[in-house]
Formats: sequence, structure tokens, C-alpha cells
Amino acid sequence: MITAVVMIQAEPSRIPEVAAEVAELRRVREVYSVTGDVDLIAMVGVKNHEELADVIADQISKVEGVLETRTYIAFRSYSRHDLEQAFDLGLD
Repeated sequence: MITAVVMIQAEPSRIPEVAAEVAELRRVREVYSVTGDVDLIAMVGVKNHEELADVIADQISKVEGVLETRTYIAFRSYSRHDLEQAFDLGLD
């Protein structure tokens, strides 16, 4: 499974609508409204790169109010549980 983090710049007046529409798209797992340089962050999960292109270029980018997207592909996933195991030296 390929996980992509999609940064979305949206028209300010349509941020809530863009978030709701993007969240309804197939393969979009979560959408967050955030502070900082972008308005929304979408978490996308796909099986292959071709499918990623379909989701980003053919779906997210065509939502009314989306001005720009930047996509970052995750190489590896870490969770608190994974990190605790990675740094556990076995000492009590």
C-alpha cells in the first residue's frame, strides 16, 4: 500500500466545502484542516502509482476551489508503538 500526504491550497471561502468533497473521494482516508502554509492535508492510500495519479490529478485537483496540491509519498510508517520497540534495549 502506498501512502501519500497531499497538501492542498484552497480558495479561502471554500475551505470547508473542499475538505468535505475531498474527504468523500475514493482512496482518501482522512482530511485535516491545518495551520501553516497549506489549508488542508489529505491522507491517501493506493495500491500503485498509477492509482495515485488518478486520485491526485483526476479527482482532488478537479474539486472546485482547489488551487494547488503538493504530494509527498511515505517510504516508511512509524507509530509510537513501533518506536518504543525500536529503542527498547530490554533493560528493566
